[in-house]
Amino acid sequence: MSNKPFTVGSALDDAASKLRSLGADARREAEILLSVVVERPRAALLANPGMPLDPGHAQKLQQWLERRLRGEPLAYLAGRKEFWSLDLEVDPRVLVPRPETELLVEFALEVLPPDKHPRVLDLGTGSGAVALAIAGERPDARVVATDVSPEALAVACRNAERLGLANVSFEVGHWYEPVGAMHFDLIVSNPPYVAENDPALGGDGLRAEPRVALTSGPTGLEALQLIAARAREHLRPHGWLAVEHGATQADAVAALFSAQGLSTIRSLRDLAGLPRATAGRHG
Repeated sequence: MSNKPFTVGSALDDAASKLRSLGADARREAEILLSVVVERPRAALLANPGMPLDPGHAQKLQQWLERRLRGEPLAYLAGRKEFWSLDLEVDPRVLVPRPETELLVEFALEVLPPDKHPRVLDLGTGSGAVALAIAGERPDARVVATDVSPEALAVACRNAERLGLANVSFEVGHWYEPVGAMHFDLIVSNPPYVAENDPALGGDGLRAEPRVALTSGPTGLEALQLIAARAREHLRPHGWLAVEHGATQADAVAALFSAQGLSTIRSLRDLAGLPRATAGRHG
């Protein structure tokens, strides 16, 4: 057996090789994992590939690699996920924020009235990603975020406190239940929209995320239908509803919006050109 020390460079090479089966981001994931394990920035590791790796760190890295290869999301292992330039805490109590969800934030910044203190409702907030991003960009806004899971809201509250965002309140309950008769200029949601028998639920990452945040029934449209059905009760005149959905669900969601009397229906596309969110206006 060789007595050659395990270095940062060799550790990264080994980790990237093992992670390659999960996709094209193997090297980046290896760098992030090692950075968290040794508690040093990625740049410092890349600048010192010959630095010996402590045996304890090497052992921990191997344990985390095994967990990642079993399908645990990288964000859960790292305990962090960047969203809209916010460094959010995440763990198995919440869905890992995705880049396509930033479409909801972009839309919010486009349509929120610039000349008054708008009210925003985020349904099914999870980690608080969308609510906190909007609150950070519009400190004059009053953002209410709801979730049926007290455990998820505990994560969201920690994120709000750590980011120093005081213009967000978090309420436990099913969709609109916690907000009573309140009305909003904008309602946003990234609800569960995956069909309950979709094979993707057993894929990398998804299998470890909270099922209640991924699917709400056989078609994947059940939560979207509930949200659309009561939107006008809680929208101010000319207020907007915007929801994320699957890339193949745009027509179905537009039909749900139209059936509930929403107008000016718009499809929002991600960087790949896929329709990943739909917005509609009240009046």
